[in-house]
Amino acid sequence: MLPEQIYTNAKMVLADEVVHGTIVIDGGRIRSISAGSTSAPNAVDLQGDYLMPGFIELHTDNLERYMNPRPGVDWPSMPAVVAHDAQLVSAGITTVFDALSIGDVDPKQTRLKQLPRMIQAIEQAGTSQVLRADHYLHLRCEVSHESTLDTFKDLAAAHDSLRLVSVMDHTPGQRQFVKYEKYREYYQGKYHLSDEQMDAFIVKQKTNGEKYSDLFRKEIVALCQQRDIALASHDDATIEHVEESADFGMSIAEFPTTEVAAVRSHERGLKVLMGAPNIVRGGSHSGNIAAADLARKGVLDILSSDYYPSSLLRAVRGLVDMEGGYALPKAVATVSLAPAQSVNLQDRGQIKEGLRADLIHVKDVADQFLISQVWREGNRVF
Repeated sequence: MLPEQIYTNAKMVLADEVVHGTIVIDGGRIRSISAGSTSAPNAVDLQGDYLMPGFIELHTDNLERYMNPRPGVDWPSMPAVVAHDAQLVSAGITTVFDALSIGDVDPKQTRLKQLPRMIQAIEQAGTSQVLRADHYLHLRCEVSHESTLDTFKDLAAAHDSLRLVSVMDHTPGQRQFVKYEKYREYYQGKYHLSDEQMDAFIVKQKTNGEKYSDLFRKEIVALCQQRDIALASHDDATIEHVEESADFGMSIAEFPTTEVAAVRSHERGLKVLMGAPNIVRGGSHSGNIAAADLARKGVLDILSSDYYPSSLLRAVRGLVDMEGGYALPKAVATVSLAPAQSVNLQDRGQIKEGLRADLIHVKDVADQFLISQVWREGNRVF
């Protein structure tokens, strides 16, 4: 059992306000929060720095680049997971949903082949107690792939760590790729296909979409509802997409591609999730709606680091600094409280008495937020 910990002279970012004061941690939980400093002999002075809740990352494929750091290079699985975990914690992420794909649209099926060893490595690392963040599974289900439903059923039955499922459809003419020329440009460039190969690829993906997408989407949603697994839509572009997602009981709208889809998702009660890199870079790399525009409309609920873990804290600062942006508590909630609520994690996500002491010590230096320390359940992990 950890001894009592006291941190004082801290600007604590609570759910709806910033309180300059003292926090007491006991047994890995927050025992008390109070305004003002204390002279208790065991109190640690944080010198007026910020104390934020640990970040909750719902959608990151960061592990992939550790497993396959270069094309054709397979890195040993356990060291890859440990290195991935270390990077996340250094970015303030204390809870992560590792986003792993089922039903790869890659002609080489790279993701599909490495899926079993990625899951096994995460679970082995957790059992060995070498991970510093809490890890859960987020399965990204490509509903247009012939093996997706069977693979999902097997994984859902075998892994209790599965807490989030997103339903994707990357067939040409759908959602993210309504424009065929954008679909061709993206996949032909990514997989280095000839014109003839790309034509055949498009035909196959369209055929598979017509055969599997609707059926698999309905089956996967029904299974998640039975198991009380949180559901996310992916790349919704139209009102019709959003209405379908809402009627399926989804709680998250991942990366809506248009303003109309994002606004309607927010109205229907789905938490709108956008990429933190979108905020940091000033827009979408694929030409879709800018996350900052959604923030100014008040319909940006959750940020995900996606492919760049440290983007979360930079994006929080970006939300605060932009014209018409968020107050600091609301900005911090996009990476803590809102994601926790959307996946029904009731024991974390904010600095509140009785909750887990997942905390980040953040310095404000030269108009930048810098992470100094990170605690998970009161244990310092960075």
